[in-house]
Amino acid sequence: MSLPSSSSTQTPITTDYDFPLSHVPTHPRGSTRGHIRTAAALIIGDEILNGKTLDRNSNYFARFCFEQGIALKRIEVIADDEDEILEASRRMVQKYDFVVTSGGIGPTHDDITYASLAKSFDQNLVYHSETLRRMEEMSKHRSWVATQTEEQRTARKRMALFPERAEVLFVARDIWVPVVRLEGKLCIFPGIPSLFQKMLDNLTPFLPLPPHHERPFRLQVFTPLPESSIAPFLTDLQKRVHPEGIRVGSYPVLQKGVYVSLIGSDRERVGVLGAEVARETQGRTVTEEEMEAKRRGQTPPAEQ
Repeated sequence: MSLPSSSSTQTPITTDYDFPLSHVPTHPRGSTRGHIRTAAALIIGDEILNGKTLDRNSNYFARFCFEQGIALKRIEVIADDEDEILEASRRMVQKYDFVVTSGGIGPTHDDITYASLAKSFDQNLVYHSETLRRMEEMSKHRSWVATQTEEQRTARKRMALFPERAEVLFVARDIWVPVVRLEGKLCIFPGIPSLFQKMLDNLTPFLPLPPHHERPFRLQVFTPLPESSIAPFLTDLQKRVHPEGIRVGSYPVLQKGVYVSLIGSDRERVGVLGAEVARETQGRTVTEEEMEAKRRGQTPPAEQ
């Protein structure tokens, strides 16, 4: 499960306060090999697996990684189960440079992410005083606080019970909950999409990201031809450009045509290849506006 939303009777996350941010280091911690190259996401929650909640966080994380030049290698969805969290978190931290978890950090009995990850990396759980202070500052004017029982207050404080050696990063002035980072690479996020997205974006200064010249550029061409008609050309094209580190993909739209995707770090070279693809497939380059509309689930003109 994830932290409750601001409309909940529990503790809201977003506030009208102006909390100070954590210090941004000159050289952010991260991959021991320099900047982050690979990433993985661990989505935690029974509600994802039983279909009650739609996972939007992994998609947003995938887009974040692509835009930052990070190769997202794996996305896993697991239950609120300690053994599964232990196994997956240890494996991912060992294998990838940047790992995020989403969900399971609320006040209820099945919100076990902090406790499970503390156990995974041989740490005790301790209350984080600054998080408690911000939580109390945020909630002191809430009428329901005075009516809570001791048991309910203890449940609320669980949201500030972190692994003892964790980094606690306050990344947004209007959100009291921090990003908790373990082993210099595993970052724990809430499951609520709006919070996950804002906190991930605001975490950017704390990450050793690839330099801009290494970040990929994606260009898409839409052709009305069927995939079978363009397959020989695309097969030859991929063989030609593979040594340049350029990837070619094709994604059909039923009874409409095919999107051909070109991804590479050399924007000019990808542009030249895009023109070739458009010419050879009787297609046209897809605009940035159309690509954004497609990402948002809107129907671009090419498919209408």
